[in-house]
Amino acid sequence: MWLRFTLFDVRVVAHYLGVLVSFFTIALAVPLVVAIAMQEWEPASRYLLAVGISLIVGSGLRLLCVQPGKLTHQQALAVTGLSWIVLAFVASVPLALSGHYGSYLDSLMEAVSGLTTTGVTLVIDLEHLSTADNMWRFVMHLIGGLGLIVVALSLGLLGKATSGLYSSEGRSEHVLPNIVNTVRLISRISLTAIAVAAVILFVMCVLSGMEPVRAFFHSLWISISGFITGGFAPTSQSIGYYHSFALEIVCMVLMLLGAINFSLYVKTQRGETDSFFRDLEIRTGAIWLIVATITLMASTCASGGFSDLMALLRRGVFMVVAAATTTGFQNVTNNQLTTVFSSGAFLIIAMCMAIGGSSGSTAGGIKLSRIGLIAKSMVSTIKETLSPSTARVSVRYYHLGRKVLTTDAAKSAMTVSALFVVTYLIGSLAGIAHGYDAISSIFESVAMASNGGLSSGIVSRGMPPTLEAVYILEMWAGRLEFVTLLALVVKVVVSIAPRRKVVRS
Repeated sequence: MWLRFTLFDVRVVAHYLGVLVSFFTIALAVPLVVAIAMQEWEPASRYLLAVGISLIVGSGLRLLCVQPGKLTHQQALAVTGLSWIVLAFVASVPLALSGHYGSYLDSLMEAVSGLTTTGVTLVIDLEHLSTADNMWRFVMHLIGGLGLIVVALSLGLLGKATSGLYSSEGRSEHVLPNIVNTVRLISRISLTAIAVAAVILFVMCVLSGMEPVRAFFHSLWISISGFITGGFAPTSQSIGYYHSFALEIVCMVLMLLGAINFSLYVKTQRGETDSFFRDLEIRTGAIWLIVATITLMASTCASGGFSDLMALLRRGVFMVVAAATTTGFQNVTNNQLTTVFSSGAFLIIAMCMAIGGSSGSTAGGIKLSRIGLIAKSMVSTIKETLSPSTARVSVRYYHLGRKVLTTDAAKSAMTVSALFVVTYLIGSLAGIAHGYDAISSIFESVAMASNGGLSSGIVSRGMPPTLEAVYILEMWAGRLEFVTLLALVVKVVVSIAPRRKVVRS
């Protein structure tokens, strides 16, 4: 029997949403400070307005339930599922007022893209976007990449409401026994990696002749987007703008680091380096990257898209890494992506986004752990078929320790993978129904649901609003890995459905 949401449940959920909206005031203060420092007074007024709206809305929601107590599992699902879209509406306010978006829906999609670390953009004239607005885009990446709930828990904003919220955001692996310590460690690892990369990129940008202040912001933004596997870039040409092979190497290392399970960093730090190289996800990812790169290069060479093999190697490897980590950086233009690369290479990039990076990382997609478990499940099935009926078949694997494949683990991996595939299909059909060709529609749908960020050109100013709404839902669902969102939808439907009258004889 499905339990309905009571009025008290609604008030509790509203309270915790209010806490998160109030927290957004601090996040919105970052671009406000930048605007004042850069003497960008018009953006400063917009972010000051957004801060006020965030404070008023957040405080109002919190007052709906002064003493909410500890969250139940159902309430945690609702808070997590709704927080991403509620905060996207708040985040879109300063963007919508900037004049750099064709409609409010465009600015909302930008906010959802930023928070879910998808990285597609609908900015008009990105090169002339204010420093404050650019900073806000990357702050959204940072908060969304770490996880809204993870950031809130690490700051102690949600009190004792920990385990239910942590797991409902699509995270199940605890790096440390204590959840709060886990999320704080994740934050420390991320901020350290971003800081180190920012220093390296700053030096490279200054040496290339970029003005120091501009170099500071560009290096910081690229570092955030790279490690968080987001995809936003400060220019419309993405990483191709810099024309630097060395910078591309740094970005690839950063993207790969962001797509690795945080638990493996802890094990490596403890001296358990064998855990890293024996891990199911690392091995699955390494094999997949090699196969994808070779296939992409062979396909593009056969089609004659690149006459220079080294240029193909440079661009091909970068695009495969960007897609496989669901970062969305590009060192080629959208036109080159759809015309110079072969259709086979185009689909390989889409497959890389569809699979994505490691579980317990900032990457999106189906996840390498699930692909590895499905492969192990196939091995188990073949073994059972070939073995005598009296034999007991077991398949072992190494993922953060020695494990035996169980039916529940295989079932869970297949279920979430199937949900991703169905979502890819629905988004593809939506694109086709709006008149776009099948290959581009598949590519775009995969990029949205996997939070991959690369685009075939469908996501652009003037795109159909209905298709834009579909893509927003795909990004939202993909970031939560479906289960939380589906559970929330079922609870809402059950709660608003009329009760059945019991007829007594």
